[in-house]
Amino acid sequence: MREKPRGPLRRGWTTGACAAAASKAAYAALLTGTFPDPVEIALPKGERPSFVLARHEHSGDCAIAAIIKDAGDDPDVTHHALIVSQVRLLPAGSGLSFRAGEGVGVVTRPGLPLAVGEPAINPIPRQMIHLALGEVATEHGLAPDAEITISVPGGAELARHTWNPRLGIVGGISILGTTGVVHPYSCSAWIASIHQGIDVCRANGVTHAAACTGSTSESAVRELYRLPDIAIIDMGDFAGGTLKYLKRYPIPRLTIAGGFAKLSKLAGGAMDLHSGRSEVDREQLASALGELNAPAATIAAARQANTANEILALAQQGDLALGDLIARRAKQQALELLNGETEIEAIIVDRQGRLAGRAPF
Repeated sequence: MREKPRGPLRRGWTTGACAAAASKAAYAALLTGTFPDPVEIALPKGERPSFVLARHEHSGDCAIAAIIKDAGDDPDVTHHALIVSQVRLLPAGSGLSFRAGEGVGVVTRPGLPLAVGEPAINPIPRQMIHLALGEVATEHGLAPDAEITISVPGGAELARHTWNPRLGIVGGISILGTTGVVHPYSCSAWIASIHQGIDVCRANGVTHAAACTGSTSESAVRELYRLPDIAIIDMGDFAGGTLKYLKRYPIPRLTIAGGFAKLSKLAGGAMDLHSGRSEVDREQLASALGELNAPAATIAAARQANTANEILALAQQGDLALGDLIARRAKQQALELLNGETEIEAIIVDRQGRLAGRAPF
C-alpha cells in the first residue's frame, strides 16, 4: 500500500472509466483513421474527464488504445495499471460484445452481477463503454457494432491481491466502477464527511435522513421517499461511525439502506462493512434460513455459496423472506447503538435497485 499523502487527497479514475476512454479512442480511429488524444468520455453523473493515451495502433478492422490508470491518492492495487482496449468492427446490427484479454478475469461462479463465463467487466463499465462508442457512432450516423477486448498486462498478478480468486473470478482483475471516479480511501476523511452531512441535516431541520452504503441503495431511497439531497448521507462502509455520531446528535428518523451483503454484516454486529475488514457470515445466513423453515438442501447450498447474493437468490427462489429477516436484525443492531431518540428502518436493495428486504419504522 502506498503511504498516505499529506494534505487534501486527490481523486482518480476507475478501471471502468479508463476502459471506456480507451475503447472510445480505438473505435474513433476505426471510423476516422485518427486517435483522439486526449479522449473525453461522459461519466454516469455527467462529468466529462479527458484521458491521455499511453499507446495506440491501428491495423485493418482492429484498433488498440491504452490508458494508464491514475487512482489519485487512493491505495488502489490497480494504480498505474495499463488498461488496454482492442476494438474490432462487427457487421451492422451486431451490437457490442465483450471479451476478456490478458489480465482480465472471467466469472466462474454464480452470485455476481455477471453470468458465468462472462468477462469480469461489470455492468456500469459496459454501459459507459456503450455510451462512449455511441457518441462516436452517432456522429457518423451509425450504431456501435463492435467487439471490445479489455486487457490489463500483469492483471493476473494484481488479482492475487484482491478478492477475485475467492469470488471465482479467474485469470485477472475485474473492470469496475459505478461512477467512474475513485474517491481516495480515508477513514477519517470519510467519517468527517458523514458527520458534516448529519450536521447539515440538523441545521436545516431535516427530520428524515437516509444513510446509504452506495449509489444503488441511494437511488432506491430517492425513488422511495423523494428525500432532498441534503438528507442523503453517503455512509459507505462506516455504519458504526454514522450511528455513533447520531447517538450524540440525533435526527428523528433514519433509513439505513444497502445491499444484502453489507446489511447482513450489520445484522451480525459488524460496524465496518468494508470487504477487507469484515466478512459475510454464511453460517449466520444459513441459520436464518433454518429459522424460516427452508429445506435442508437450501440451507446446505447456502453454506457452500460463493456470495451473500447467491444466498439471497436461494431464498427468493424458495419464497423465503430472508431479506426481511436480515433487515430486522440490522435494524436491531442499529437501535442498540443509539439512545432512543432516532427511529430506524432498514432497507435491503438488490443489484438492480429493487427492494429485497425491509424492516419498517
